[in-house]
Amino acid sequence: MVGEVATIMIDLHTHSLLSDGELLPVELVRRAEAIGCDGIAITDHVDFSNVEFVMNSLKKLEILRGVWDITVLFGVEITHVPPPKLGKIVELSRKLGAEVVIVHGETTVEPVEKGTNKVACKTDGVDILAHPGLISEDEAQDALDRGIMLELSARCGHNRTNGHVVRTAKEVGAELVVNTDAHSPSDLITHQTALEIAMGSGLREDEAENILKNAYKFVEGV
Repeated sequence: MVGEVATIMIDLHTHSLLSDGELLPVELVRRAEAIGCDGIAITDHVDFSNVEFVMNSLKKLEILRGVWDITVLFGVEITHVPPPKLGKIVELSRKLGAEVVIVHGETTVEPVEKGTNKVACKTDGVDILAHPGLISEDEAQDALDRGIMLELSARCGHNRTNGHVVRTAKEVGAELVVNTDAHSPSDLITHQTALEIAMGSGLREDEAENILKNAYKFVEGV
């Protein structure tokens, strides 16, 4: 069940031990619920070698829906896939049942291939461009045109460009979302911490509160 929209905390970017996270998916969900999260998407890293394994494993967890007071979504973070192949793996992920499709953006702390942001922002079926680094206005405009949200990251390192992402998104009106990119229990955050991350990225408090509501559309009807 989703909490009040005014104080909602939905984390659309987390990892379990199905990729490089520390927790079983069920423990990740339980820990998020215990700190007051209204919704969580498990979005393990995938490429063509493991996307079927990840999605087939996550779909078995539909049994968790309605058990705890948290909405659970299953998805993927497409990671280090060459830009020309992004469209194909996005399509495959959707066919396998991914409810949230994230592309690992050009963060400044990993060797993501140049051009990933550009292609991802032009690809139908992408929901979120994670930690997009020094994203350009043209790329942000393409994201806006396709309804792709740009991520403000709580994760150390990835978050160093949050201020740039906010400024660029505001220039064109692109939507933003705050996510944890959680890999361990200590990475999970409350609504208040997410609000502080958004405000620390250069948003006013009212703007930050509105950003946190952007994730609500993913859990409606689930």
